[in-house]
Parts: sequence; structure tokens; C-alpha cells
Amino acid sequence: MASELDVRARLQRAGQEHLLRFCAELAPGPRAALLAQLEPLEPEALREHCRRAAAACARPPAPAPDLAARLRPLPPERVGSASGVSPQTRRLWEEEGFHQIALNKVAVLLLAGGQGTRLGVTYPKGMYQVGLPSQKTLYQLQAERIRRVEQLAGERYGTRCTVPWYIMTSEFTLGPTAKFFKEHDFFHLDPNNVVMFEQRMLPAVTFDGRAILERKDKVAMAPDGNGGLYCALADHQVLEDMERRGVEFVHVYCVDNILVRLADPVFIGFCVLRGADCGAKVVEKASPEEPVGVVCQIDGVPQVVEYSEISPETARLRAPGGGLLYNAGNICNHFFTRDFLQMVTREFEPLLKPHVAVKKVPYVDEEGNPVQPLEPNGIKMEKFVFDVLPFAKNFVAFQVLRGEEFSPLKNADSAERDNPSTARRALLAQHHRWALQAGAHFLDAHGARLPEQPRGWRCTCKVGSSGPPSSWTWTRPGHCRPDSLLDLPAPGSPTLRTQPRPGLPGGKQAALSFWLQNMDHGSKHAGSLHEGGNCPATRSPGPK
Repeated sequence: MASELDVRARLQRAGQEHLLRFCAELAPGPRAALLAQLEPLEPEALREHCRRAAAACARPPAPAPDLAARLRPLPPERVGSASGVSPQTRRLWEEEGFHQIALNKVAVLLLAGGQGTRLGVTYPKGMYQVGLPSQKTLYQLQAERIRRVEQLAGERYGTRCTVPWYIMTSEFTLGPTAKFFKEHDFFHLDPNNVVMFEQRMLPAVTFDGRAILERKDKVAMAPDGNGGLYCALADHQVLEDMERRGVEFVHVYCVDNILVRLADPVFIGFCVLRGADCGAKVVEKASPEEPVGVVCQIDGVPQVVEYSEISPETARLRAPGGGLLYNAGNICNHFFTRDFLQMVTREFEPLLKPHVAVKKVPYVDEEGNPVQPLEPNGIKMEKFVFDVLPFAKNFVAFQVLRGEEFSPLKNADSAERDNPSTARRALLAQHHRWALQAGAHFLDAHGARLPEQPRGWRCTCKVGSSGPPSSWTWTRPGHCRPDSLLDLPAPGSPTLRTQPRPGLPGGKQAALSFWLQNMDHGSKHAGSLHEGGNCPATRSPGPK
């Protein structure tokens, strides 16, 4: 380990010697920990990082003066749709996706470096429960979907197949995530096929370009954004591991989307048959003001433009059909070939431009007292996973229905949107729709059959900690109690009936029946549908 003199000299070259101002007060252990944290920071890189952070923060976000003239929606030939194609075309995409999965050529990669701070918890988001009757966490839901898609592909092709699960964590989430998976037996996945790796950390910086000291013995560090994926792939030889396993296609997604379809065979098949090296799932923007990035083209090059970079006038432009011209909302759900990822890590990663995030960063004042700021006081520089889109030789977008595939969990229930209640209702409503489509119907507490959901209304029910729903209610949107749940009853409950529906594939009917028998309100075996199927799993409580 470098001496204090060596580290001090390096910090002087970086203009950050203040990070050692309490070093003389520290006991040997904390002093060694601080020096070990500072030693890897290259002086020139640290100086440039702090300078760029302060300079970028000083520039107010605003649309580029000529952006509107350079901006264009994606051309139709670059866009596919999960719902706007014939059943035959959709089956063709799905079959190709399952074929690649059965050949062990598909992996999923989870971006899980962030904590649940905005949710009001200190542990990783994937360990969060949104209040489902089964008490499943996001990690368990995703693990079950991996197992189910492996099962479906294996049954179609008479083989045993594996979808490796790569999980990018950070300094904050690696330890808790690894412990959580071990405590829950990796949710019945083979631990050898769950590969966790850690992204890099960068110092948080004040508005005047000084790295922040979080404690006397610790620099405030933050993950380098989900775009830190590309450095992390190289740092931990992840692509080499994929190559050894024969993986050629990678589905990358964020941890907080409760409706995410892992290794979605329709999406995988669409991208493979189009010869794409890079793809993105998108949803139609709910309104011009919705704060999501837009997948579009600038000067003919595909990329994601942040909502803050598009003027209100441009955001409100309409296409000839009446919809928004720039309506392809980015949901951080991507397809990459392994070859493309290798090219990015070797050639293009240094060209990615970091983005500014202004945050409340705990620090010590000049007397060494810890301070929890009430207002944002620091800058965290992040790269985004979608920053590589311009480097693709054949980029495609795939539009999916928001209600079927996108319900992010970002905020506590005190927020109006993207909170545990909205995520919970989205998943339970999806299960309700699937049951109705497969021939199920619902009875109230007195045994009377409930009508199918009227247009514009919502079916809700009250659910206790165990047992079937106690009551069902039809309400107009906006009149639903925030704590109400929509779910299917427990095994053996008289409140659910199924009947064959003409034209429904037998496999889907059988899968539905299996799912209904195991639909969980705290029972031992629980499951979640993936493409009309179910995967039983042991219930998983959240963190204590």
C-alpha cells in the first residue's frame, strides 16, 4: 500500500489534498482504510473528473439551439411492435427467440447498482416487496421468470437449457444482494449460473469542483451510472465468461420494472431475425410532458434524447395519425449482441459522455462534524447504458404495451406515480387480465359471478395477510383505495372458476390451470405467469 506521503503528493497534483485534512487525527485502522480508498485514484483522472463535474453542473440544462432541426423520429423500418403485427409474425419472432434460448445462446443482465433511497429503504431495490399477497421481492419475481422461460424453451425443443443471469451491483449493493441470494437458495437457480459483478465508483463533487469527504476516513463515492456497465464488463471479464458459455445475445434491463419479461423470446426473436446488434424496447409516451427519454434520431443516428433536452414545442408535435411524433419512450430494456458489447468495451467506452446528477451527499464540515444536507449539495457523474446506441450498425426499436411490460418502482408511496402501490396494482391487474383471457371468471363473497371488467372501470379487492380476497369492488379509475389489491384467490377458494375457452391453445389452458391452483396468498407454492405459464417457487420474505 502507498504511504501517506505518496498519496498526499498524488492528491496535490489532482488539486484535492483537502481529502487528507483529518488524516493526522485518525487511528491506524481508519487511516489505512482512507489511504487504501485514495490510492487507486489517478491524479490526472481525478482532477479532470472534478473539473468536468463542476463545469457540467454550471451549464443549465436546455435544448440545443439547433436540436429541433436535427431531430427525427425513428423510421418505420427500424421499429417493430408486439401488438401491431399479425399473429403469424409474432409467432415467428417468438419461435426464433425460444430457439436461441434452447441453444443456450441467450443471457440476461440485470442493472442493480442502485439503492432504494427514494423508496425510503437502505437495501438494494431488488430486495423490496411492493405488498403482493405472496410477499415476493423483485429479485424472486425475476428469478422465477428466468426459470419459466428456460422451462418453456426446453419443453419446445426437448432439451435442457440455461439462461445465465448476470447481475451488475455496486459497492453498496453487492454484499447485501449476494447474502440475500444465498439466504434464499438462489431462488432455485443454479448458483453457477448467477454471476454478480461490481461497477466502478466515482467521487461525489461539490459545485466548485472539490471531491467530498463523507467521513473523516471516507471519500463520498457513487456508482458511475448504469452506463458503467461497459467498464465493469471489461474489469471483471464478463464477456469472456459469456463466450465460454456460448452466449451470443444479451437482454439488459433495470431492476425496478415489476413487469419486465426476462429473455423475452418475442423481443429476442425480433432482434435476431432483423440482424440487429442493438435493440431497445419502448412504450408510447403517455403525454408530451412525461419525463422519459425519447428513442429517436439526431442527424440520422439513433439515440436517446432526455426529456429535458427537448423543447415543449417539439415534444407536442403530432404525427399524421394524431399521436405524438416523438412517442417512443425509453424504458431501459435492451438487446445487445455479445460482439457489439465487445466492440463497445474495446473501442467506444471512452467516448461516452457523463451526465450530471445533483444529489444530497452527506459530508463532514471543516470541524469534522457529520452533516446530512437538506438540499442538494453535490454532483454525481453518471453514464447511461443507452449512450452506446449511436455506435450500433443495425439498431432496432420494439414497441410494447405499457400495461403489459412497464411499471417502474422509483418512489415511496407518498409520490403520485411509480410507487409500490402502482407497481403492485400493475402486476395484479395483469394477472387478472390473463386469467380472464384464458377462460376464468370471478365470484364475489356470496358466490355470485362478477361481470367482466367494464370499460374504464377497475376491479379491486381487499386481501388479508393470508386467505382469499374478502370482497371485490368495481370502481372508476381515481376512486380506488390506494391500499386495495387486485389478485386471484388462494388455492381451493370458491371465488374462482375456470372453463375452456374456444380457440385457446391447450398448453396455455393447462398452464393457466396450474397457475390458478398455485396462485399464492402466502401459500407454500407460488408462481407468476410468463408467456402464459407458471413456475412454482418457495415464497421469499423481504429483508428483515
